[in-house]
Amino acid sequence: MNFRNKFLVPVAALVIFCLLWEFLVWVNDWPNYVMASPSDLGPSFWKFRWLFLEYGWDTLWRTVAGLLLAIAFGVVVGMIMGFSRTMRDALYPLLVGFNAIPKATVVPVIALLLVGQHDLNTVLLAFMISFFPITVSISIGLSTLEPEYRDILASLGASRMTIFRKIALPKTLPEFFGALKVAVTLAFIGTNLMEIVEPHGRGLGHLFDSGKISADYPLMFAVLIALAIMGIGLYYVVVVLEKIFAGWAERDAT
Repeated sequence: MNFRNKFLVPVAALVIFCLLWEFLVWVNDWPNYVMASPSDLGPSFWKFRWLFLEYGWDTLWRTVAGLLLAIAFGVVVGMIMGFSRTMRDALYPLLVGFNAIPKATVVPVIALLLVGQHDLNTVLLAFMISFFPITVSISIGLSTLEPEYRDILASLGASRMTIFRKIALPKTLPEFFGALKVAVTLAFIGTNLMEIVEPHGRGLGHLFDSGKISADYPLMFAVLIALAIMGIGLYYVVVVLEKIFAGWAERDAT
């Protein structure tokens, strides 16, 4: 049952999606410069296989680097906001306001500030776009901690570190991993936004832009599928980590 739910069901859903996609293109008789079908993607993957490997690695490590920075800063800022109501009231409006700014409008600003720094500005945008959900999850998890649990442990002589380790950390982990699953996809979005804009950049975003310029639509769709595969892979890495560190919080569903 567990193997079926975790592996066979997602694979079956993917196969059905590809079949429906192929059927939709076929029944509407769309040429590949309007909508590429799954059968058009294989030749593009093979033709540009070395670029997919090289640029895919560029996109992956930049995304992971930006995500790790978002985790580090998000946890620290989230803890500050979670433990201090004053800091929470001061920082929340700033975070919400910044998150409301479309990140596509930030791309040219960063590109101009860091001209030629392709890796740095790409990592920076991945960090900026995935920082918010991690910070908010940590802040909410700590600020909604039941005070009676904290008071009971304190009355028994527990230190602040013990209270954090026994109560606050387990309470926050489920929210943190839930936000991290969202942040993974956001980090990929940030990475590719910058790669598309950079005129002499690298990465799958740059390969997508090359396909757009040359009107190679199968290549563009192949890049999108490659990004989706990488995103799914990184998502399941987070799922595995969640099961290791917060598996106790999972509830079986029928």
